[in-house]
Amino acid sequence: MILLKTCVEVQNYITEQKKQNKTIGLVPTMGYFHQGHLSLMEKAVRQCDKVVTSIYVNPLQFGPREDLASYPRDLERDLGLAKGAGVDVIFAPTDSEMYPQGFNTTVSVGEELTDKLCGSKRPGHFTGVSTVVTKLLNIVKPHKAYFGQKDAQQLLVIKRVVADLNMDTEIVAVPTVREQDGLAMSSRNTYLTPEQRAAATVLYQSLQMAKGAVKEGRRRVPEICQMVADQIKKEPLAKLDYVELYSYPHLKSIDEITGPALLAVAAFFGKARLIDNIILEA
Repeated sequence: MILLKTCVEVQNYITEQKKQNKTIGLVPTMGYFHQGHLSLMEKAVRQCDKVVTSIYVNPLQFGPREDLASYPRDLERDLGLAKGAGVDVIFAPTDSEMYPQGFNTTVSVGEELTDKLCGSKRPGHFTGVSTVVTKLLNIVKPHKAYFGQKDAQQLLVIKRVVADLNMDTEIVAVPTVREQDGLAMSSRNTYLTPEQRAAATVLYQSLQMAKGAVKEGRRRVPEICQMVADQIKKEPLAKLDYVELYSYPHLKSIDEITGPALLAVAAFFGKARLIDNIILEA
């Protein structure tokens, strides 16, 4: 495995690999790997000849009062884990490499996908995500790029960017990886105290409760959202951010579940803002 830090180095590497008819996979990350990240890399390794994993904590997707400065970072640890997963290249650029002096272009997706869920709570977040992912796809030009279903809205936004900008990359969705008690794996879980960690399982439990309610025939969206909100609010260490339910994958407002629907939740446990979601089927 090799470590590259400049766009030109990556582009030269990819050019040589494509001359040999190698298929290229890209796994974009912000680092501090857990098994969720590794599942993306392992799938990419199975499906592609060469796999590039980017490690970049993107400042464009953080708000002014968010955790950019404290976001967990450990490059040496990440290098060892990526090598074990079979990754060929780590691309770890600096801010000045990704956004050199004079940089003045961003990529934004329309409000129908970004004015709800995390988009309404984190203004500008998805412009930052769309911009950095567009840059990574243009730098690496992978045949396939891998993203986790845990960030369901992000996944839909990236798919829209790729479709609208005619990018020749297949976006591969990988299921959420969970701890044994159901908590979705996240680098931000490292912020949790043991008490907060135990409390955070309420997110998964509330989603499963909603799944059971739908299976029993309950379909009204306000009722399901209220049920989930009430369950999360019962946990004293949880500060609810949102519970929202939309049609999937178009994220249209609905009053009743008649087809695939995305139920998404976000809550604070101390300083950690955690998200989770489930696809409900009528």
